[in-house]
Amino acid sequence: MAAPLLSLRDIRLQYDRPLFDGADLNVHERDRIGLVGRNGSGKSTFLKIAAGLVEPDAGERTLSPGATVRYLEQEPDFSSFETTLAAVEAGLGPADDPHNARRLLEALGLTGEEDPSALSGGEGRRVAIARALAPDPDILLLDEPTNHLDLQAIDWLEGELKRSRAALVLISHDRRFLSELTTRTVWIDRGLTRRLERGFAHFEEWRDKTLEEEETAAHKLDRKIAAEEDWVRYGVTARRKRNVRRMRELGDLRAQRREARRAVGGPAITAAESGQSGRRVIEAEGVSKSYGDRAVVADFSIEIARGDRIGLVGPNGAGKTTLLRLLTGALEPDAGTVKLGTNLDIVSLDQRRGALKPTDRVQDVLTGGRGDMVTVGGAPRHVVGFLKDFLFTPEQARAPVLSLSGGERGRLALAAALARPSNLLVLDEPTNDLDLETLDVLEEALADYQGTVLLVSHDRDFLDRIVTSVIAPEGAGRWREYVGGYSDMLIERAGALKSPAPKPDKKPTAAPVEKPKERAAKLSFNDQRALETLPVEIEKLEADIAKLTDILADPDLYARDPARFEKATRLLGEREALKAEKEEAWLELEMRREEAEA
Repeated sequence: MAAPLLSLRDIRLQYDRPLFDGADLNVHERDRIGLVGRNGSGKSTFLKIAAGLVEPDAGERTLSPGATVRYLEQEPDFSSFETTLAAVEAGLGPADDPHNARRLLEALGLTGEEDPSALSGGEGRRVAIARALAPDPDILLLDEPTNHLDLQAIDWLEGELKRSRAALVLISHDRRFLSELTTRTVWIDRGLTRRLERGFAHFEEWRDKTLEEEETAAHKLDRKIAAEEDWVRYGVTARRKRNVRRMRELGDLRAQRREARRAVGGPAITAAESGQSGRRVIEAEGVSKSYGDRAVVADFSIEIARGDRIGLVGPNGAGKTTLLRLLTGALEPDAGTVKLGTNLDIVSLDQRRGALKPTDRVQDVLTGGRGDMVTVGGAPRHVVGFLKDFLFTPEQARAPVLSLSGGERGRLALAAALARPSNLLVLDEPTNDLDLETLDVLEEALADYQGTVLLVSHDRDFLDRIVTSVIAPEGAGRWREYVGGYSDMLIERAGALKSPAPKPDKKPTAAPVEKPKERAAKLSFNDQRALETLPVEIEKLEADIAKLTDILADPDLYARDPARFEKATRLLGEREALKAEKEEAWLELEMRREEAEA
């Protein structure tokens, strides 16, 4: 197998606590690696070490001669440039095509003449993406590239990265984005890196199994120590010599338990609830809002009932936040009416986390600087204990907000919002910067929440898991509600495009004679045969994939037998692609069979 373009070996780094204790990473040509781990595990720092921007305490970084690397950071600063085009062109090398800069900016909806100091979060992210992609590098290191992007831009970026020849190392909280792009996964866990030779779609099942096996091993170790301690207490008397070997083994077992890296528990997120609201939460009738000549909302009507979970989607600048403010009474419409229901307690989380002041202490965000107690759901709790539910340490409780990572600030903003009693939660981009485990727990908390939820999000998977309907822009200020999640909206829109409504007749006619529905064509003999054999072929491919995965799970395989490692990796990719192809073919045939039978 060819040598890696970039390798990190035995990386060690310590700040106030050990962050990495022997972490590794190998990036080969055209790799598609998802870098995952909970907030605070060091993903962004590890990516900076890979980019050569942070020097570890120990370990080795090796970059192949001539290989080019581009790094997309979470919060870039382009204020020193006169235009966005100048900011992107500054990232080009002497041999790079200068036309790429303008092409990418235009594809991302920018002209190149914008003032970088006046950019929104979404626009700044687009400039940073264009700057990273424009040189066509050998390796792309991307830290949360979808943050602040709308769904249209995320779709475009997915396609661009799929076509790119660059090897990717990608950090993202967007499950669907990771699943679409990655073929390998590296998990940063308690200072070490664990490797899965499959994409993110297979990661969570593997992670849960790994942690379960660790817990079982730890339980066995604890039981063995307890048995040995029992022997020490009751099996050794003053009249016997101590069994020196057995005592030494007990000491070794105790040391093993001390040094064991136990998995940190997940966050314990719950939303404090107030009394029940009225059945009708919001009723909007013919609501319109314009800014100058531009209609942001035009003649929009909706009725939102208690318990509804409604997602607002659309491109940046479409007016999602404006519509949200209109519906909650925070903004007066130019025309139409908005009636709020009875007994409403509204709690909002804005996407810019405006309630967080950088110089405030973390605990003061929750207590308002008054003492060390916070009221959660009507009951007093010590602020440090409540912050611990959101994975903050006692030391962090007394630290300033500016010392927190992006994900930690996201968790703090959630903690502050969810501590306040509510029966209507208004969440504007709640998933920004959150790790996948925190997202899971937030989803569970919202599923248990008895009130009503309005949320703006660009996370397709999160929308599919949470909302009962989606409001999307239709152009010219028009908005439409679709029942179901984001995927349901896409299906309904695709159906509408394929089946346009018939034009009405110009002349009145007698009652039309209903034509019999056209019967779907029956499956051919070959199709019927394929429908029977494809499941068997898919099952065999799944067995092959499982065997290859077991082979590649051996951490020493590459060092011991590089040829076998390369062959297994190639075969695994081929089998997974063939399985996906056969599954798609079977699904299409099954749908045709159902149509024919109907």
